[in-house]
Amino acid sequence: MLSLDPLGPKWDCPLGPKDLNGEEGPWRGGSGLPPISCFPGSWRQDVGLDCKGSPEGAEARAWTVYYYSLLQSCLQQAGLPETQDRSQVPHTGCPGAEVTLCILGSPSTFLSVLLEGGVQSPGNMLLCLSPAWLTKVPAPGELGEAALLVSKAVSFHPGGLTFLDDFVPPRRATYFLAGLGLGSGQGREAAELARNLTCPTGASAELARLLEDRLLMRQLLSQQSQVAVPATLAFTYKPPRILQGGDTSPGLRLVELSGKEGQETLVKEEVGAFLHSEALGDAQQVAVKLSGWRWRGRQSLCLHPRVELGAVVDTVLALLEKLEEEESVLVEAMCPPARLPFPGSPSTSPEMAMRICAVVCRTQGDRPLLSKVSKAQIQVVCGVGRGDRLLRHQNSLPRTLEVGLAQCGLSEATQVVAVRQRVKEAAEAVLAAVLALEAGLSAEQRGGRRARTDFLGVDFALTVSGRALTPVALELNSGLCLEACGMLEGLWAAPRLGPAAEEAAAAPLVETMLRRSARYLMEGKQLLLVGAGGVSKKFVWEAARDYGLKLHLVESDPNHFASQLVQTFIHFDVTEHRKDEENARLLAELVRARGLQLDGCFSYWDDCLVLTALLCQELGLPCSPPAAVCLAKQKSHTQLHLSHCHGPPWPAPSLHAVACCPLESEADVERAVHQVPLPGVMKLEFGAGAVGVRLVEDAPQCHEHFSRISRDLQGEADHPGIGLGWGNAMLLMEFVEGTEHDVDLVVFGGRLLAAFVSDNGPTRLPGFTETAACMPTGLAPEQEAQMVQAAFRCCLGCGLLDGVFNVELKLTGAGPRLIEINPRMGGFYLRDWILELYGVDLLLAAAMVACGLRPALPTHPHARGHLVGIMCLVSQHLQALSSTASRETLQALHDQGLLRLNLLEEALVPGEYEEPYCSVACAGSSPAEARLRLLGLCQGLGIDGPNYPVAHFLSHFK
Repeated sequence: MLSLDPLGPKWDCPLGPKDLNGEEGPWRGGSGLPPISCFPGSWRQDVGLDCKGSPEGAEARAWTVYYYSLLQSCLQQAGLPETQDRSQVPHTGCPGAEVTLCILGSPSTFLSVLLEGGVQSPGNMLLCLSPAWLTKVPAPGELGEAALLVSKAVSFHPGGLTFLDDFVPPRRATYFLAGLGLGSGQGREAAELARNLTCPTGASAELARLLEDRLLMRQLLSQQSQVAVPATLAFTYKPPRILQGGDTSPGLRLVELSGKEGQETLVKEEVGAFLHSEALGDAQQVAVKLSGWRWRGRQSLCLHPRVELGAVVDTVLALLEKLEEEESVLVEAMCPPARLPFPGSPSTSPEMAMRICAVVCRTQGDRPLLSKVSKAQIQVVCGVGRGDRLLRHQNSLPRTLEVGLAQCGLSEATQVVAVRQRVKEAAEAVLAAVLALEAGLSAEQRGGRRARTDFLGVDFALTVSGRALTPVALELNSGLCLEACGMLEGLWAAPRLGPAAEEAAAAPLVETMLRRSARYLMEGKQLLLVGAGGVSKKFVWEAARDYGLKLHLVESDPNHFASQLVQTFIHFDVTEHRKDEENARLLAELVRARGLQLDGCFSYWDDCLVLTALLCQELGLPCSPPAAVCLAKQKSHTQLHLSHCHGPPWPAPSLHAVACCPLESEADVERAVHQVPLPGVMKLEFGAGAVGVRLVEDAPQCHEHFSRISRDLQGEADHPGIGLGWGNAMLLMEFVEGTEHDVDLVVFGGRLLAAFVSDNGPTRLPGFTETAACMPTGLAPEQEAQMVQAAFRCCLGCGLLDGVFNVELKLTGAGPRLIEINPRMGGFYLRDWILELYGVDLLLAAAMVACGLRPALPTHPHARGHLVGIMCLVSQHLQALSSTASRETLQALHDQGLLRLNLLEEALVPGEYEEPYCSVACAGSSPAEARLRLLGLCQGLGIDGPNYPVAHFLSHFK
């Protein structure tokens, strides 16, 4: 039979008569000293565990030594090297300018998080083995809040390398996660350290009291349609306000007691009615247990046959005597073990019980996520044992859900997938309910303004309901579930036992730590933004408010809507680019005259990139050199410069350059057609949005297109925002066959921090306006790596060392070939898609680089699905966009989650030189699923048609 409780550290048996009488039990007495390790160590003992200025008592010192030995034991079993002691030479850092992820807790519980943090943010994931290694200091201007400083820690690095480090000056935590089940006395110190911090925290004693209150969580989960819970009868003594008068489900009965004595008649009536109620279903046994903060982690559990009314009543009455205010006695149905492969099947062996634990994390947008799981991607593990014996976390070996189900007799693939999906939906619904509960709590109730629950471990029993295998939520066991997932990953990662995990169970949690750290580091930063952009950049102002950025705007349009959304508005004509150097000096004077104390300056608008780089130079703010931005901005210069970058090192950027020739006159055109192989591509030298880009087959077409552009697009007024302020010079470049791709890079100090590759569909030749896109890329891993490295090499070759860059390439039979570099954040839908799929905000990354801060990004982010999108053009879709696919209709479908809309233009104005009006995308668990959804949507909305064959544009994404 299944135990509903985790295994306590000192006790592993059901509640007996002596326990009821209070004569024995793990919480009575004890020295407060740590347990004796099961694994004798061969590691060094003479390490510097003392923290200068924070002496520990004998008991606290014993716990610190114990946790250090436990860490070495865990590393040893995982086949990882021993921790190296570097504490004799303190490390200097940049307090307030670097990510510091700090964990205070048991190494065995958090090992998977620590190792993953060492991969995603090397050297920034710190484990503190003692509260004495941490100090709280009052935060200036933040009443009642404190910063958390780290003086000593074990730092984690790729390959499982660990170092014992001292920090002088201390590092300032940007994220803190405390294990609140530390040794005697340390739990209280951890709780106090986590309370009212200025930095984000992933746990607090106040939240833990709520989450580990079995009755409160049972009441909360019983109201979720996607979560099944055991039928429960609760006797609660002076319940907390949050429980009083709360709604209950048919399977949950709350009996509020005004006293603990004289309740025999009431208890007998309530228990009798409960044991005979239909809510218990096929349950043959009930468990009687205590609920409340004092009882967390303790095996206060007694099992009784359902028919033994007297025994159940006696146990309840005995436990009532132990209650304090806001505590409860629960009587709940024991979920009968599922007999697999289906109920009623013959079996000669004992029934097998299964306990499933799932780790679910808060992700971007406060959404719960339990990832899809394979043998190498573990966020759901289970324990299997005989149905007639207690099954708990630490008395059964963890295994994958597939293996566990197979051991119980279920190996049919579709049924296994169905069970996994039910567990995923239930676990995510549990965290969603918890997040909704937290949203209604005050900062004091949460334990601080920045205290949140970022992950949960949820225990499920697998039982049968209506001939369907159903996961039943038993309780929340965050630390134990995380440890179980880490244990299983350790089996795969250990030498010679199997492949390394593609994504650890802790990966989404570490990504959340990094994301919250980035927000913390950037809150209140003063940024000068040059160029507001159009409707496609409306997200900037909402994001800035959400992140707490203080924006100051330089913009040519005095009536721009954003002028009312910033701290300072500077009206300045930024369209005359021939005066950029002079304008940069004038703007620098205006900034100084206004007394602006800027942390950074950046732009995402093509027209303003060179001016921004020059302005940063004038103000002494971080940015790529103006010469590098100029080089990347002028397309022919980019290609010609890279064609001469032969290396070393190899492969050199010249491998990716494409033959081209600049065009300023008809004579240049005549010369170019003899230098550049035809067919070729003609485009504006400083253009954007594929405006004026055309395939030319021969010399007459080259001359004709050059004349047309020279006549139609002469200056900024002819088509604002595409770079005509630089003039209308053109270039002719070779047309290379292949698939087109975008690579969005985050580069800091000349190092590549992140890269995101997307695929583009075939264009409507002879034009090159984008038609369709897919993310993540469908390229093979080797080809994807080639594209990323080609994009990175081209940026370095141009001198782009700091920023967020968008690089357009084609993958040909000979490898990647460069189309152009955009020395700014990717446009159109790219920022939105990357944020949705990877949880990485390119806007925030660009702002961090502009402030000289290394962006807090995961090293290898994993996409959480697939997006496939189609562009809508006014010239092709005016009728649909005015009726079946109107802006209001598309927005309504977006709000319902049926599509993803990115509006790129404001008005439905057709023109010869047009940019896309909007992007419409669909999500799916695979590219094929997303593509089929989008195709059906486009057919229904009238976007698909003979002149705009959506199926053809999506054909690359099969």
